[in-house]
Amino acid sequence: MRLALARGIAAMLVLGASLIGLIAWLNVRGEDPLTPDAAAHASAEQIARGAYLARAGNCMGCHTERGGAAYAGGRGVPTPFGSVFAPNLTPDRSSGLGDWTAVEFWRALHNGRARDGRLLYPAFPYPNYTRITRVDSDAIFAYLRSLPAIAQANRAHTLEFPFDQQAALAVWRALYFRPVQPETDASRNAEWNRGAYLVEGLGHCNACHASRNALGATASPLDLAGGLIPVQNWYAPSLTSPHEAGVADWSDEHVVALLKTGVAQRGAVMGPMSEVVSGSTQHLSEPDLRAMASYLKGLPPPATQAAVAPRSAGLIAASGSGAKLYDRHCAACHGDQGEGVPGVYPALAGSRAVTMRTPANLVHMVLEGGFPPATAGNPRPYGMPPFATVLSNDEVAQLLTHVRSSWGNQGTAVSALDVTKFRSVSAR
Repeated sequence: MRLALARGIAAMLVLGASLIGLIAWLNVRGEDPLTPDAAAHASAEQIARGAYLARAGNCMGCHTERGGAAYAGGRGVPTPFGSVFAPNLTPDRSSGLGDWTAVEFWRALHNGRARDGRLLYPAFPYPNYTRITRVDSDAIFAYLRSLPAIAQANRAHTLEFPFDQQAALAVWRALYFRPVQPETDASRNAEWNRGAYLVEGLGHCNACHASRNALGATASPLDLAGGLIPVQNWYAPSLTSPHEAGVADWSDEHVVALLKTGVAQRGAVMGPMSEVVSGSTQHLSEPDLRAMASYLKGLPPPATQAAVAPRSAGLIAASGSGAKLYDRHCAACHGDQGEGVPGVYPALAGSRAVTMRTPANLVHMVLEGGFPPATAGNPRPYGMPPFATVLSNDEVAQLLTHVRSSWGNQGTAVSALDVTKFRSVSAR
């Protein structure tokens, strides 16, 4: 009996040690040994290219606290597991990148590992940045090293146990992260490949436009099928579905206009995407925007399309109640028939943004209001006032049900429970 028990314990210890060894190996695969960098003076051209690439990656968006110094860190990135605070990227030696080397910076982007060897949390989107080339990494590093040094201490993350443990992060990475090298699809032209590089890597579009499992992982680094943005409760629509934000049937000019100015003939960006356009895509070159358009237009549609739900008696009744609310609060801008005003107020009739599978973004817009981004091409965008203190949850539900089921729209009903679910903290 004792011998059998001892053998069982030994087998479990061996299995546990083997599992730990496997996890450890999976966390270092693809990592090259750190070798001293040959000291090289960054040229003005390399710094300028790094500045452009940092814009393409919207690095300042996370690494700048609102009202704070650029790239000095401190901004919190909320997750379902707590908040991760972006670090200081200025060349300050005590709190920033002052003592970093280019190869250590490359390892952070490519392998998700800090200078001291700690594993980084994927709120820093290294599952996407792993696709960045070493040349581009070096250019971004040269640009960051050219910034004024700001002595601002990094804030500690406020994650719940066990997500605050490196061991738990190692298990997550073993399951969901693998470093890869940038690849070129020989069957596609150079423009498409450049677009893939920007969308899949630097632009990290997948970080928002994908659903996540209970541990915060996406189905794949290339998933763009849409998903609810954790904590914020905004929905990042599918970039593959023609019923959401797919652009396969858009002209290149319309896609470029949307990314450059935030507004286009067939849509406008609102919510979290406004910050992306404002801080990143409006600053990209025409060739790069066209490359992104080429890639996005070529995304394969989903294998199945959601069936349109039939209109129920309850939906019709709620829509009737919402019609009066629409006439009182919305028709003056959006028109009696939801036709809108071209270039000023978006049409609601026939709008994909109105009939998407989730009403999350509509709830946010009605309660909080908002504007498209102010860009060089659209410096004074028209906005929408908030109705959080004007309409009750029931009234918002009735209003949105009316909008989603009128003028040919085939959206599903919105309930008061939906409105409560999608309210953000700022709207409460």
